[in-house]
Amino acid sequence: MSPHELLTSVLGVFVGVVMGLTGAGGGILSVPLLVFFLHLPMTEASPIALCAIALAATLGAIIGLRERVLRYKAAMFMSLFGLTMSPIGLWVAKKVPNTPLLLLFSAVLIFVSVRLYIQAHQTIKGTLPISVTPPPCRLDLSIGKLIWTVPCARSLMYSGITAGFLSGLLGVGGGFVIVPSLKKFTDLPMKSIVATSLGVLAIVSTGGAFFSLASGNLNIGITIPFSFGALIGLILGKLLERKISGTRVQQIFAIFSFLIALYLIYTALHSLGLL
Repeated sequence: MSPHELLTSVLGVFVGVVMGLTGAGGGILSVPLLVFFLHLPMTEASPIALCAIALAATLGAIIGLRERVLRYKAAMFMSLFGLTMSPIGLWVAKKVPNTPLLLLFSAVLIFVSVRLYIQAHQTIKGTLPISVTPPPCRLDLSIGKLIWTVPCARSLMYSGITAGFLSGLLGVGGGFVIVPSLKKFTDLPMKSIVATSLGVLAIVSTGGAFFSLASGNLNIGITIPFSFGALIGLILGKLLERKISGTRVQQIFAIFSFLIALYLIYTALHSLGLL
């Protein structure tokens, strides 16, 4: 294995570990890691990231299904709308120059990282705001399944649409949208939220990966080691899941994401001759 392939695999392992621990994060980190370490343009990094997310998330979803914590109906419902929007996002990404796309991605990354850090800090301090109104999607404890209503379906639909479009546009899995949405719109336990998020990522990212492959916009030489690294990382993440505090992982991920976003902004502005 060449040093380049080794580095690619290590990056994939890191992405997989974060994805296994949080149900998100790995996807949104894939693109900046590929841009930062392998010096790939956004349009080339995005399809590679989608393939890695698809492979690792599929394994995570299977594990969640076997443990009976994956809410597969909710995952399939959200994925239906995500799959519709993912090709549209990919099409838009091809029309947008690399630098504006990089700035857009950085802005999304900063928003997500700040929000995640605040939520983790509030959870640790015990100051997380408690909603007085019940979420639209509630769990029937007698059967362990969600109670489907029109407000519930509408909330999950909007989440799926947003996650699918950003998945195609930025090459992210959409977990950073799905996990907060499931936290807000359902009363599912965190382990079930992570598994359901991975279920959505598996379907939406697979659709985006196949679309990229069909369009010929996929670097197989980087995709293979990166994707298998992510697969190994997800297994490691699942093994560490019970031993590491999820809120601490969330804080570390948020800080790391924020620093990467700042570097990407610097890179984009430097390419424009503004720095």
